[in-house]
Amino acid sequence: MKFYHSKEEYESVIRKKLDDSQLVANLNNVMGILRKNRFNLINEHYGDWDSLKEQGRAVKQKALSDLGRLLVLFEQNAIKNGFKVHWANDASEANAIVLSLIKSKGVNKILKGKSMASEEIHLNAYLKEQGIEAIETDLGELIIQLNDEPPVHIVAPAIHKNRFEVAEIFNKHLNVQTTAEIESLNNVARNHLRSQFQNFSMGLSGVNFAIANEGAIWLIENEGNGRMSTTACDVHIAICGIEKIVESFEDASILDALVVPSATGQSTTCYKNIITGPRKEDDLDGPKEVHIILLDNNRSNILADPALYNSLNCIRCGACMNHCPVYDKIGGHAYLTTYPGPIGAVISPQIFGIENCGYILNLCSLCGRCSEVCPVKIPLADNIRLLRGESVGQGHRLVAGVENITRNTFEKNIFYAFKKMATSGVLWRFMLWFQGLGMTSALGQRFAHKIPLLKNWVKCRTFPVLNGNIHQKVKSLQGVVYE
Repeated sequence: MKFYHSKEEYESVIRKKLDDSQLVANLNNVMGILRKNRFNLINEHYGDWDSLKEQGRAVKQKALSDLGRLLVLFEQNAIKNGFKVHWANDASEANAIVLSLIKSKGVNKILKGKSMASEEIHLNAYLKEQGIEAIETDLGELIIQLNDEPPVHIVAPAIHKNRFEVAEIFNKHLNVQTTAEIESLNNVARNHLRSQFQNFSMGLSGVNFAIANEGAIWLIENEGNGRMSTTACDVHIAICGIEKIVESFEDASILDALVVPSATGQSTTCYKNIITGPRKEDDLDGPKEVHIILLDNNRSNILADPALYNSLNCIRCGACMNHCPVYDKIGGHAYLTTYPGPIGAVISPQIFGIENCGYILNLCSLCGRCSEVCPVKIPLADNIRLLRGESVGQGHRLVAGVENITRNTFEKNIFYAFKKMATSGVLWRFMLWFQGLGMTSALGQRFAHKIPLLKNWVKCRTFPVLNGNIHQKVKSLQGVVYE
């Protein structure tokens, strides 16, 4: 499985996405709807949204500050409830656990509810190599699986496809003739998935919240496929990132009240599945076994970082993506990693190694929208700024893979020279004067595409022009004392 992507690969896919007018149109349409729905719901039905956000942040901070104890408590109570708990240090261990369970039951396919954790460990590709079929049952996940694509968004995985494109995918891969009418498309998906649900014995899901005091897991969804995947099977496997642990149902309820409006602009989801163990003797349905895989995958390293541990506050709502002016121009695939958008720029380098996907830190304008809309108040823009420092060897060097970063000598010298100029009044005024000559002259504009550094700027930006009389402005700085 390839994790590292070169600068050239990133720039190639970004250019391709920018040139895809249909993609841009689809994203603009859906993102606009999501933003509007969220805004209207919060303003009309939430009296003090900011206070609720602060409660959510406090719940996550409390859980993270006591995570070791809560994980042990969750394991103890889950085992009492009949769960079988497994610990996975990384993706390889998690995949191996799933495969061993599949082999022990003698099955050759597994039906999956939505799980970003399974995407993170590349479970589908791993099982395919082992001859096991992993079938997605979430509608969006089904669409992109049929089209052999990864999710483009952590909440709405097929948000980049319109109904006409979905109809083409269904016609091609499901051997059906359907129109682009929404009802027709839903019927095709429903009939296809019902045939899969009729004869499966193992299901897999993610976890939205894991409640330590109760040893229970909480899943939220809108389609009912998650409930089918976890109750109609004989064996249910749930993959849970260790940061999903909270102390109580009350804490989980606060986060649930935040995640749904932030994600889709709904007040609540259609289904809330709280699973407290396998089928009991007097139960009419439910799995005979429930296995929970507690996945670390560098989360412990993130937790140990005093500057970036708040990244683990994330409740996977996707609001930061929905409001990001970069994401809605290129989509999630341009990030070449499981988690795209602002939260992806923060957690992907920490999970997969900054040397592998640190380039995505460039896909940010630092406008701060993501920080404003985050329902658990993660300072995403600040974190991206900190990680940019790590990516050039100027941080506290706790991020995964940072030891493999080799700083570019040319870049190092450029910033050293800038530091010298920025701390000297004489040099700074000279730089402004010299820059003014180039920025205001026709000569500078004509040869901008050949000037080192500036040529990279003007590839995708308008040539910068300093307005006003630069010489007069420089003169006005004479005698200014810089503290």
